[in-house]
Amino acid sequence: MKKIAIVYWPLHGNVSRAAKKIHSLIAEKADLFDLASFSSLEIQQYDYFIVGNSTVGADAWQDANTKDKWLPFFKQMEFEEISMEGKKVALFGLGDQILYPDHFIDGLAILKNEFEKLGAEIHGEWSSEGYEHTGSQAEKHGKFFGLALDEDHQDNQTETRAEKWLQQLSKFGF
Repeated sequence: MKKIAIVYWPLHGNVSRAAKKIHSLIAEKADLFDLASFSSLEIQQYDYFIVGNSTVGADAWQDANTKDKWLPFFKQMEFEEISMEGKKVALFGLGDQILYPDHFIDGLAILKNEFEKLGAEIHGEWSSEGYEHTGSQAEKHGKFFGLALDEDHQDNQTETRAEKWLQQLSKFGF
């Protein structure tokens, strides 16, 4: 059985809670890492990655830029010339569709682009039906690039959505 790495950032808050919920559903075949404790050297130990992030609201963007670990991670991967060719990546993102309806889970688009640059295959599209947003860079043709979660306004749907999403991912070997 191939192992899955669940990697997320930021360390605390909704993304961390969602990553732990997802991990609890597949704990026997997945390892859980916050991005700060995950080394680019560990990439080769896994074939499947479930990766999560949040889309930070405009009021916090300035502070978030200094604490965000994704940009340094991708720069390190580029510097070390690490490829993710043949690796499968599924994305989950957290956002607030009520306070930031025009930018709901935009962070997924950034992750998708960066992982594709590294040669990874992106899997796990998720229908945008049932969300109250007006725009998202992570949405195309009525589907998000990955699982969309809103712990502020739809936290009661997180576990059910995660279960259905993981079932969908199992078709791709996850």
